[in-house]
Amino acid sequence: MSRRRRGVMSEELKYELAKDLGFYDTVREEGWGGIKAKDAGNMVKRAIQLAEQAASRNPQQ
Repeated sequence: MSRRRRGVMSEELKYELAKDLGFYDTVREEGWGGIKAKDAGNMVKRAIQLAEQAASRNPQQ
């Protein structure tokens, strides 16, 4: 029985980050499997930064 992992980031966010980080063309031409591990890591780092910024603007009380 295989389980499929549910992605945390929306597809829209992933494409936006790929554009911002400069590897959108690779994703468009080769899919997500065509990006470098370093690019994937940078994408995750940027997503974390954005989440932290959003959390600091809207702290839960």
